[in-house]
Amino acid sequence: MARAHVDVTRREDGTIRIDAGAFAGSAAQDGAFAGSAAQDGAFAGSAAQDGAFAGSAVHDDEPAGYAAHNDEPAGYAVHDDEFAGGPDFTRAVLDVAGAVLTWPVLGVPGPPSAEVHDRGRAQQWLWALYGERVATAVHDRTAAEPDGVRVAVDPTDLAGSAARLALGHWAARWWPASYQDGIPALEPHVLGLELAALTHRCQQLFDGEGDQPDDCTAELIEEHRDALDPLVQWWRAAPQSADTARHLESVLRLIDHAADTLGLDGPALRHLRSSLGRRRPAGVPLDPGSLFARDGGGYALAAGEQLVAGGRVIARGSGTNDWRRYPPGLVDAAEDAVSWTARALGTRRRIEVEVVAHTAAPSAGASLVAEAHVNGGRPNRVPLTRTDDRWTGRADLDPGLLGGTEPPHIEVGVLLPGFDPGPFERGFFDPGSGSDPVPGEDRGRVARDAIRALARRRLNAAERLTYDTSPYDVSWGPFLAETVAAGPTGEDY
Repeated sequence: MARAHVDVTRREDGTIRIDAGAFAGSAAQDGAFAGSAAQDGAFAGSAAQDGAFAGSAVHDDEPAGYAAHNDEPAGYAVHDDEFAGGPDFTRAVLDVAGAVLTWPVLGVPGPPSAEVHDRGRAQQWLWALYGERVATAVHDRTAAEPDGVRVAVDPTDLAGSAARLALGHWAARWWPASYQDGIPALEPHVLGLELAALTHRCQQLFDGEGDQPDDCTAELIEEHRDALDPLVQWWRAAPQSADTARHLESVLRLIDHAADTLGLDGPALRHLRSSLGRRRPAGVPLDPGSLFARDGGGYALAAGEQLVAGGRVIARGSGTNDWRRYPPGLVDAAEDAVSWTARALGTRRRIEVEVVAHTAAPSAGASLVAEAHVNGGRPNRVPLTRTDDRWTGRADLDPGLLGGTEPPHIEVGVLLPGFDPGPFERGFFDPGSGSDPVPGEDRGRVARDAIRALARRRLNAAERLTYDTSPYDVSWGPFLAETVAAGPTGEDY
């Protein structure tokens, strides 16, 4: 049976790198991302065999710290995250005491990679997450002993819980909800409460120093406490799956314990405690989606600029929907959610942009803009306003940009100023398994398609109420919010 290994190296700046192997995209099959070929209803990445993890082809008969193949030093497999892992929405991340942990969401389940910037603080959890051998290897990497070693990882309960917590934060930020693609949004209060429970379970990763934004149990309970009563009702109504019932009870008991530890109080928390103290009745199963119906479902009308047809159409097309460039909950995640039309109105030249809104997008207060580049020139900003189920806007362009005889090359994206990290860097992306490299301009699109496929597989698994019992794959099982979304009334999609 193969065992997971990590490479532990010390960098020139003193940080310690724990590398769990190649990132998503390096082990893909048939041109798909790693984990995207899960079969027979298994979760994304759960087709790993014999307990192997991504990058874990090292076998048990090789001692901890053995030298990497081909006489290359340990750490040779470290890839630049931006290149090997694709855009940041392909990674789940946790900020913990003294380090940042990362998992490839498109890869097979396994131990995280880590950037350790404070070894002293990290030692409180390294042994519990990776095992004693990795903790010792990190301790021993000094300026006098910088060479990397390959070390065997011990499966631990904390590793599975931490992976699940990271994936939950990823879902809260990057879940590709789309009316056009038929991918329902996750109920934020249900996901938030499960994240509170998982954070409490993973408290060993945090040290209360205030520099770890993911150490937020109290904040999550306070923000999402309105969903406590519906969760209790769902649990007491006898969920159709025994696994779901156990899942619900585990989350509720962790929240109760966390609230007691943190000194939180209120009617919803008192009702939770009294309900847990009573025997659960043999209730009648119900559709959980009916318990979490959103206020004012559908799209809200808002004043906005109506795009009026007129003039001569110079060109039209679809823009780029880069999820990295705006916060969640504003734009439908579909690839073709952004469209544009360039018109000639007498001597004037105008570009009009339409963007499909997320079902939860606010009707006011979000200053979204479109950014249009004509023939590779400087960006032209187009302010957008919410109108029904779309963001719309228009702006005049320099007539000289659209005055030639050749069709113009126009690129349009959508972003929130002040939030936007900028367009994704171009370059070639190798999807693996002998497939041709993906051109840089398509790199983000390929990654987004893989994330949509991952979301659909997870919803299908949640709908079948399927739970994998292997010690690592279970950390990637369905969240309660996915079970709600997969139900008949989770969304009218």
